[in-house]
Amino acid sequence: MADFIVSEIVDGDTFKVKNGWKWNDKEGDTVRPTGYNTPERWKPGYEQAKQRLEDLILDKKVDIKSAKIVDEWGRLVADVYYNGKNLADFFPEYKE
Repeated sequence: MADFIVSEIVDGDTFKVKNGWKWNDKEGDTVRPTGYNTPERWKPGYEQAKQRLEDLILDKKVDIKSAKIVDEWGRLVADVYYNGKNLADFFPEYKE
């Protein structure tokens, strides 16, 4: 797809991008990276995972590649790279 600037961290495995994305006649601003799954809001580790993602990519450029689908929550599910490394590799304990 392209490079995007991260504007907001929703949780440890979801974020928003500035100026949004367009893919297959759909558009939005929320992205769900593939390859890892962090704890949900009510589970231990949620805040730590969210903070790690924020420290890593907030206000920085990410490369979104190989979009898969737009899920039922309107998130673009895709492979995401930061500094040439798959975002999932930064969260080995949550890899799928």
